[in-house]
Amino acid sequence: MSTTHVMHRHLHHTPPVAVGGQGVWLHDAAGRSYLDASGGAAVSCLGHGHPDVLAAMHRQIDQLAYAHTSFFTTEVAEQLAEQLVRTAPAGMSHAYFVSGGSEAVEAALKMARQYYLEIGQPERSHFIARRQSYHGNTLGALAVGGNEWRRRQFAPLLVDVTHVSPCYPYRDQQPGETPEQYGQRLARELDEAICRVGPGKVLGFVAETVGGATAGVLVPVPGYFKAVREVCDRHGVLLILDEVMCGMGRTGTLHACQQDGVVPDLMTVAKGLGGGYQPIGAVLAQQRIVAAMSAGSGFFQHGHTYLGHAVACAAALAVQQVIERDGLLQKVQRGAQVLQALLAERFAHHPHVGEVRGRGYFWGIELVAERAGKTPFDPARRLHARVRSEAFARGLLVYPMGGTVDGRYGDHILLAPPFIATDDELALIAERLAAAVDAAIAQG
Repeated sequence: MSTTHVMHRHLHHTPPVAVGGQGVWLHDAAGRSYLDASGGAAVSCLGHGHPDVLAAMHRQIDQLAYAHTSFFTTEVAEQLAEQLVRTAPAGMSHAYFVSGGSEAVEAALKMARQYYLEIGQPERSHFIARRQSYHGNTLGALAVGGNEWRRRQFAPLLVDVTHVSPCYPYRDQQPGETPEQYGQRLARELDEAICRVGPGKVLGFVAETVGGATAGVLVPVPGYFKAVREVCDRHGVLLILDEVMCGMGRTGTLHACQQDGVVPDLMTVAKGLGGGYQPIGAVLAQQRIVAAMSAGSGFFQHGHTYLGHAVACAAALAVQQVIERDGLLQKVQRGAQVLQALLAERFAHHPHVGEVRGRGYFWGIELVAERAGKTPFDPARRLHARVRSEAFARGLLVYPMGGTVDGRYGDHILLAPPFIATDDELALIAERLAAAVDAAIAQG
């Protein structure tokens, strides 16, 4: 393509044209094939071209593509909500459908604010979140997020949010401190932050259950979220868990928070909800929050044109039914052991890999210039981007990011293969990624 009128992410580069996909593979117009080891951005949980999802979309579009939710609901939206509530953490009673993760976070923030207005606590207007987090690219989501590179140029437009430490044991757990003690220390930091702001002023604490793109799959230490839940309850603060990237089966359970023994007040989901077949996200809300709105104003003062889009709901319902029917959560749990072993074989003793961390089919590899001191590479090298290019040249798609440590220093590679990936495909991911990492580092 010599010219383009599409405003691509990188204005000096037009990417290859994708023309097809099947399973874990994508194909471009030049005939090259790529193993999608990151599911795009942890989206394609069923891979590409799944026949059951395509059939469900065809049935729905033949029946009804779109009806505005100010006038109608649809059978498929009702069915999807029933599916999600049935499989949700205890007490979740309703699903609010949007078109993606950033929209879901925006809706959750506004839902939290309206809840406190409805119950007579209008002085609550402040959010607390974590550094080195990512909650989306719209302004509200960007404000609670802690991705410094994404926030920097838009900082004057963002509401004030207090940010506390992430749960990042590789970097921040102190010598002699157990994982449980580290988690308790972080919970005390949150408690102190709430007290500084004023307990009666804080709306909610926003956190990714398993950290995603910004710091490369930060897995919470045992007991951390239970301690956080106790702090939030003591101060009457909502716990808002962002599972846009780590949820809907990605970590081996439908919701990542199941493995941490906590139930949030609001939870956002998106990527694995629809598997990339249509744009969709959702907020799952506790009964008492919806009941407060119902008893008060009687409506949620928020909305978008494509709320509950019928074809998107049909795609998401089919994705969730396939995951349940085919036992894919169990497959991810089994496959996680295979993937962990493959990554350990390639990287556990690699001189430039500081840590391999993850759950299920969600893994991060943190790259370091010097392993013993955990010293990051010079950001000017843009090592993460070089790894991406080397992987792409080898027919492998991975999700790289810089600024892993503090927004400037550090590099990592994120892996999030489709749940359907075979052991042989997992082995190919590890093989091609190892070659790409070595080639990128060798460039000097």
